[in-house]
Amino acid sequence: MDIVSLMQRDLFASYVGIELLSAGNGKAIAKLDLKKCHRNGVSMVHGGAIFTLGDFTFAAAANSHGHLAVAMNVSITFMKATKGSTLFAEAEEISQNKRVASYTVIVKDETNETIAIFQGLAYKK
Repeated sequence: MDIVSLMQRDLFASYVGIELLSAGNGKAIAKLDLKKCHRNGVSMVHGGAIFTLGDFTFAAAANSHGHLAVAMNVSITFMKATKGSTLFAEAEEISQNKRVASYTVIVKDETNETIAIFQGLAYKK
């Protein structure tokens, strides 16, 4: 399975503007250039936009080994609001066995401030 082709088929991520920068060996990096449509009612970046970036990057890392992996459980902790115009997410595999793998995704802005920490548990089909 080609990870780039797989992630390009994620129509929602494409719709919101997420771009995969790299993926392989249980790691991935993606970015989101923020626009007005990514803001909530109080003009902060919508938590759903941040979550989607984390989830997409988690999926890229989890599927980078060449076999299908799907989310079993995920959580996100929002650390601070961003004042920047671009978000970057970097996923790293923490552990894996035959069927389950754990990932941490750190979402930062262009000033290198940590915006959110996303944890994901993947089931390898």
